Amino acid sequence: MLLAVWTRQANSPTFRYIGQMWKYLKLHRAALCHGSTLVLGDFNSNVRWDVWDHWWNHSDVVRELEEIGIHSLYHRSKRIAQGAESEPTFYMHRNLAKPYHIDYAFVSNQWLDSSTVEVGLAENWIAHSDHMPLRVQLLPSPLEHGEARLSTDG
Repeated sequence: MLLAVWTRQANSPTFRYIGQMWKYLKLHRAALCHGSTLVLGDFNSNVRWDVWDHWWNHSDVVRELEEIGIHSLYHRSKRIAQGAESEPTFYMHRNLAKPYHIDYAFVSNQWLDSSTVEVGLAENWIAHSDHMPLRVQLLPSPLEHGEARLSTDG
């Protein structure tokens, strides 16, 4: 399953930005649990903006996805925590002094250890967009291709 995400300002004060993704997960969680899943796009969110008194936030969405076996490829492959990103995916108003990491690629477990993600460099992309592209290469685990098998034979 491929789920393209663009959360944005909305007329609802409750379900703006990451709240839209949280609500989607509450309504469609079961559909994301079946088979290979890729959830990627502009979440317009970061753990740094979590609001303590909301009943949902960025951390809640990440936790909900992880509970069903879908993880941030960037964070897992770089071995960094949410909020500790060193590569911006967005420069507000194309201003290099206003970097943020708000675009993500979440993948199912079977892609997690063998796939890669790269963030486009500002010097190559800022003239075209305030968002840097995410280049995701999905590779199934070697076990899915029979390239490496565990044997219980003696």
